[in-house]
Amino acid sequence: MNEQEKKQFQTDQEEFWAGSFGTEYIERNQGEKLLASNLDFFAKAFRATREVKTCIEFGANIGMNLKALQLLYPEQEQYGIEINQDAAAQLKQTIAPENVFTSSILDFEPEQKWDLALIKGVLIHLNPDILDSVYDKLVAATSRYLLVAEYYNPSPVAIPYRGHSDRLFKRDFAGEIMERHPEMKLVDYGFAYRRDPSFPQDDITWFLMEKGA
Repeated sequence: MNEQEKKQFQTDQEEFWAGSFGTEYIERNQGEKLLASNLDFFAKAFRATREVKTCIEFGANIGMNLKALQLLYPEQEQYGIEINQDAAAQLKQTIAPENVFTSSILDFEPEQKWDLALIKGVLIHLNPDILDSVYDKLVAATSRYLLVAEYYNPSPVAIPYRGHSDRLFKRDFAGEIMERHPEMKLVDYGFAYRRDPSFPQDDITWFLMEKGA
């Protein structure tokens, strides 16, 4: 990533994921076992939903989550936002290339609404100062459902991430979204454990919300 590319981002965290670390992440997060775990994860998270014909994922990486959703909803029209160009290139092999937005979430402006807006393991890596803006974009993007799947903590806390500081944050993301946007109502929630013997996830707590009037 050259200096001109760095200057386009508003935060250090964006530069971090757009660069070599984000590219290295691809190799650690793919494969058939992850796909199986994701399929189990989403089957549970979406058991209370219906008519999820369109979806947009914020921070889609190479599309491992969207691949699982394709198995659950074979006719679903899918879109993805991805900041890392290498990951976005692979994402275009999973969903329609024209449905891939290669940009920072902060630069994305929803021009339509989807039945489902999804974000999984992404909010934890964003600069806390810009979370309200991202919350607004997530809510603006959905016509009905919002799934937030992140590390949960009742109060904000930063923890080291693979030798880096200020790159991973835990908090009550879903609670903050519902406080900021009262039209979002909790439908269901759950926890996926990293020691699950069959379908492990990375200690993720998920919250399914639905948009009301």
